[in-house]
Amino acid sequence: MQTFFNKDGLEIHRTPCQVFTRVMGYLRPVSQYNIGKKSEFYSRKYFEEGKTANSTFVRQFAPKMEFVACGC
Repeated sequence: MQTFFNKDGLEIHRTPCQVFTRVMGYLRPVSQYNIGKKSEFYSRKYFEEGKTANSTFVRQFAPKMEFVACGC
């Protein structure tokens, strides 16, 4: 593990962080993945609601939309 020092030059002892992810319905630590699976995990793209095509459409047309009840 990498050694860290504070601004006074004293060594800082750090505890390694364990990262878990859900695989097939259960949690599993990423440290137990094989090389290929680790590569896939770190190259994942995460969903961001503000960047979806639908959110752009809604922002563009929402003020203009008018909902009309069906006269059933």
